Amino acid sequence: MYVPRGAREGEKIVLSGEADQVPDQEPGDIIFTVKEKPHEIFSRAGQDLSTAITVSLQEALTGINRTVMKHLDGRGLKLDTLTSGKVLRPGEILLVEGEGMPIRKSDSKGDLYIEIKVDFPEDGWLKDPKASQQLQNMLGGHTQIPIIVADSEEDIHYRVVENKEGFGADSDDPRAANAEWEDEDDEDGPQEQQCAQQ
Repeated sequence: MYVPRGAREGEKIVLSGEADQVPDQEPGDIIFTVKEKPHEIFSRAGQDLSTAITVSLQEALTGINRTVMKHLDGRGLKLDTLTSGKVLRPGEILLVEGEGMPIRKSDSKGDLYIEIKVDFPEDGWLKDPKASQQLQNMLGGHTQIPIIVADSEEDIHYRVVENKEGFGADSDDPRAANAEWEDEDDEDGPQEQQCAQQ
């Protein structure tokens, strides 16, 4: 069975004439309903993706130039703030256009929203007042950010947005930002994968 690129929760895939065949009767259809499995890194609303990355305090303050995640297609996405001098703040959202899910019947893709998390040192790590003069050197030694290995790397171009209000915008996906969730008993809501015969 072929699942189209960009298919999402609740969409139906119809195999015409593939249901049980009975003599002298036209066979019905088999209908599959798409059920998405949760992903360990990305969440989805419409054609947009959302994730979070953790940077060290030193990287947040002085800059970063490394691969921060592996995308669904295996590409490593590299974030470079060294050249711009951008300070990364906890909870800040970076919007990367065109790095979301494919849009059906189109060459376009949705967007990727990246939330910044900063790995702060433990309380009391800086007790010596003289050590504050060497703060720049000390900041790098208190975190262990995992190294991401990917087959290829690609620099990402981003812009800072205030929030994830645009996440899944213009879609009817209930996971979109500011979406109103339907009642669980709603007949039109996402259903488990199933086969139906006519």
